[in-house]
Amino acid sequence: MKAAVVTDFSSPLELREVPVPEPGPRQLLVRLETCGICHTDIHAAHGDWPVKPALPLIPGHEGVGIVERVGEGVPENRIGQRVALPWLGSACGECGFCVSGWETLCESQQNTGYSIDGGYAEYAVADARYAVPVPDGVPSIEASPLTCAGVTTYKAVKVGNVRSADRVAVFGVGGLGHLAIQYARIAGGFVTAVDIEPEKLALARELGADSVVDASTGDPAEAIQAQGGADVAIVLAAAPSAFEQALHSLRRGGRLVCVGIPAGGVLPVPIFEAVIKGISVIGSIVGTRKDLAEVFALHAAGRTTVTVEARKLEDVNEAFEEVLGNRVPARLVIEF
Repeated sequence: MKAAVVTDFSSPLELREVPVPEPGPRQLLVRLETCGICHTDIHAAHGDWPVKPALPLIPGHEGVGIVERVGEGVPENRIGQRVALPWLGSACGECGFCVSGWETLCESQQNTGYSIDGGYAEYAVADARYAVPVPDGVPSIEASPLTCAGVTTYKAVKVGNVRSADRVAVFGVGGLGHLAIQYARIAGGFVTAVDIEPEKLALARELGADSVVDASTGDPAEAIQAQGGADVAIVLAAAPSAFEQALHSLRRGGRLVCVGIPAGGVLPVPIFEAVIKGISVIGSIVGTRKDLAEVFALHAAGRTTVTVEARKLEDVNEAFEEVLGNRVPARLVIEF
């Protein structure tokens, strides 16, 4: 099979012919139809984070495809099913986090496209328990972004406890942000979108944002405070400065939800201000299998839209440059 492989953190991905993997016990062999390109894939390929993946690695954690074979212990009726291969490739299923609905915090988890090979290939194996079925009403090219960008922002809105009439500031209108706007509106929030690109602010308007703030022309925190401040600020941008701006945009009792993970950076939180104003700082990472099933159900019902452009596997390095150059309207997806 063809696969895009990380061989060195300082080199482009290599397009290689590699053996098709065999499904082991409790695994599926999935023939990929699509795989989204996430900024996390770029961090993996560049070794940006403290815990670096082992190389060689096939990235990609937004894979969607058809089950072709099953391993021992997996029912034959899974063959032919269309499934998504999310960031949470597997978890232990037994720890306190797993049994309490927080499997995404399991310390024994495996992550698709990071600690195990992912979807930048024509085939991938996946844990049958964590491969989430995709409803018929959701096209694969749209299901891929929902598998990470969708479920991640859906969970961020949940953990931010967005309530009806809350003022929600979304920092970064891209692959994640354009979906966060929609989930915040579904939860009943009034949404302010923050970005530095006019095209992305226009997209935010199209998706129902109540107001937009161009962060390239002034301090967005001041602009949001002039509106009364944000009850919830969700940060999806990769710039550390966006986190500080979001923190200072909060009104009393506000919740800062950190989702984006810059390659470096520290968030200074003024303790006096945090205590006096009752500010909460919350880290939010992806969502559970149940969350992803809910994301797919909302999309199948026509409640959300995905802004996406297709690319070929052969063009993956150029696609990375597009993402890094901020030249992507929302999400790029590899089609096989």
